[in-house]
Amino acid sequence: MASSLLLLAAGAFVYLLVKILSFFVPRWRSPLNRLRGPPNISPLFGHIKMFDSDNIAVQAKWVAEYGSTMRTYGIFKVPQLYTADLRLVNHILTHSMDYFKPPESRLALSHILGQGLLVAEGEKHRRQRRVMNPAFGPAQIRELTEVFHDKTIRLCDYWNREIAASPQGTLRTNVIAGLSKMTLDVIGVAGFNYDIDTLNTEEPPNELSIAFQDIFKSPLRHNLVELLKNLIPTPRSFDNSRVKKAEAARATMQRIGMQLLQEKKAEIMREHGEKSTGTFEKRDVQGRDLLTLLIKANMASDIPDDQRLTDEEVVAQVPTFLVAGHETTSTSTTWCLYALCKHPEMQQKLREELLAVPTDAPTMDELNELPYLDLVVRETLRLHAPVTITSRMALEDDVLPLSTPLTDKHGDVITGIHIRKGQRIIVPILALHTSKSVWGEDASEFKPERWLSPPDTITAVPGVWSHLLTFLGGPHACIGYRFSLVEMKALVFTLIRTFEFELAVPAEEIVPFGTFLQRPALRNRKDEGGQLPLLIRPYKRS
Repeated sequence: MASSLLLLAAGAFVYLLVKILSFFVPRWRSPLNRLRGPPNISPLFGHIKMFDSDNIAVQAKWVAEYGSTMRTYGIFKVPQLYTADLRLVNHILTHSMDYFKPPESRLALSHILGQGLLVAEGEKHRRQRRVMNPAFGPAQIRELTEVFHDKTIRLCDYWNREIAASPQGTLRTNVIAGLSKMTLDVIGVAGFNYDIDTLNTEEPPNELSIAFQDIFKSPLRHNLVELLKNLIPTPRSFDNSRVKKAEAARATMQRIGMQLLQEKKAEIMREHGEKSTGTFEKRDVQGRDLLTLLIKANMASDIPDDQRLTDEEVVAQVPTFLVAGHETTSTSTTWCLYALCKHPEMQQKLREELLAVPTDAPTMDELNELPYLDLVVRETLRLHAPVTITSRMALEDDVLPLSTPLTDKHGDVITGIHIRKGQRIIVPILALHTSKSVWGEDASEFKPERWLSPPDTITAVPGVWSHLLTFLGGPHACIGYRFSLVEMKALVFTLIRTFEFELAVPAEEIVPFGTFLQRPALRNRKDEGGQLPLLIRPYKRS
């Protein structure tokens, strides 16, 4: 018996060793090793920690020394490609069937989002995207603008109550908290016609609000065990408490989502009861919330039966709506307020434009016609892109094209980079957005007016919006970018008309912080998470 157990253990050890070596050895012998790049700084983490948002200056030094494309290291010194070469980035993003998000990234996302659009790849992603596209068109977002205004007014009321209770009529607050509540309330109503109502301080939070808070209670940390667990699947019993809480919260979201789904399907069929087929034409894809639109789009007559989403796949989009729809706008608006506090003359210039609008609730088209608001939003999303980096994994061997040839560490000139199946490519969004070769010598400065006459070089940036990678590009570009832009403009419109904002701490105390997602934080209190302490007082029109 003992010898059998020993033999079984030895067999398991050999199997595990073979799997590990088969993963690492081809990568250690990668053709990427011929590229120039920074020396390894950690035998365990490689350069992973250098991709945090507060290390953008380090990445700028790399680019200055090694060029826009280089070799960096992942865990255990596995080489990976770091590139801001625009032709190469375009190749990666547009060939989405050949380059997937790495499995370890997808596994980490799935703990929070399940198998929704942000996790899906290949034909599954294409099918989900095809069904979801009609729900995110301009006409649909136009109908949601009223929701954005309503919830922004609720935020103003929330802050005004706190101002009334503050000395000298000035509130000192971490604006991230209020903005996060507002954008979560927006996605509740706009996404599912479900009032999460986090801005209501008189009632206890509902279970969807609690579930959402559980997901974001603990910030992501670089942890070797977690990285290895994402690379090598392990039993669920080995999941840490953070993962278990996130999955429990996601289960709550999906349970509520399934309940909402069944209610909405029944309502839709009652509305269109005269249609015996149970399907709709494209013109019928109308509704107040995204889930209703998605259900109708999924039932559209031009969708083949084998391409329709199952109820489980529709419900899987609920956590995606909540997380992606909330996080991008709250973080972007936080950075916008930070920039306007650093440049009070810009804040006043914007306020004068907004106060000249004769309505308190402009339509989507009216918001988009405000020139300085548009410049400020574009510059915020360039210099303070919420997501700072993305990565892909090659599914097959490939030769990657370059905008300009580069010289390897042996002095040979390279016109294309050979990459092997399974190797990772890092696309540094924020580093590209602040590249002097693309944006000019003032690339690191907040200058909304640059968009009046942007440099010709930005036309090569393969973004879905404004020649930026804030919302990525190609088939995996952010499906909700119009939603986010209009919501942000509506939010800034009302806040700047209603309040004056001022930094509550010296500007140099505010630094970017986070892994892959950058939020402002206090330089010496990063362990407390994202913070932007501002002084808020009502704006009094003369």
